[in-house]
Amino acid sequence: MDVAIVTVGDEILAGDTSNTNAERLAARLTEQGANVVRMLTIPDDDALISEVVADWGAEFDAVLVGGGLGGTHDDVTMDAVADAFGRELVLEDAVRGDLIEQLADYRGVDPADLDPEEIDLDLEAWGATPGGARPLLNPEGLCPGCVIENVYVLPGPPAEFEAMFELVAAEFGGDSVSESLETTAPEGSLTAVLAEFREAFDLVVGSYPSTEGRNRLKVTGTDECRVAEGIDWLRDRVPTDGSADDDS
Repeated sequence: MDVAIVTVGDEILAGDTSNTNAERLAARLTEQGANVVRMLTIPDDDALISEVVADWGAEFDAVLVGGGLGGTHDDVTMDAVADAFGRELVLEDAVRGDLIEQLADYRGVDPADLDPEEIDLDLEAWGATPGGARPLLNPEGLCPGCVIENVYVLPGPPAEFEAMFELVAAEFGGDSVSESLETTAPEGSLTAVLAEFREAFDLVVGSYPSTEGRNRLKVTGTDECRVAEGIDWLRDRVPTDGSADDDS
């Protein structure tokens, strides 16, 4: 399953907010066997969001879009996703009910006793999703997300993002498996052995240096036995301390 991740937010591009959502999501998807093929951060620009969603939705198995949901002036993601699919925004009954329940809970009253005149929240702005989409009620916050065809739209705050992803996590997977080993060899000295590895195996191998003077070699493929063979092949040719980590 080839998956693309799009995070939306001027604050991320300005360095005011760390992009922990994309990092954690990529790790989670990889653990489940999915193949993360693209990761992009873009500003709160509705035309650009719509363009990326339309292009990547047609190219990949799934696109996860995070951030820019709500009723403030810079929350344009849901509108942009609706535009990408040529849909109008609709406030679904389930979402409306959930928003009212949250408002009633905040005020400590029964939802049935909440006077409509006391609702000072623009429910359409905060809860509308593209027509025909599957709304995702927010377990940790106010704004819903949604699933429209193969595009998943999630809120930006990390607690809300992670909780909502759990609602759809079972829909992501694949047969990708990985295994790693650590070597004390400098990365520059590994060029020849990694070139030989690529000639011998139809597998992906990456070298990732650390700040501790060690390098992690990661082998990825779809055949667990073949990946293990590749790791054994490398272990015979590079200095290690004998440790290996299974990332499958």
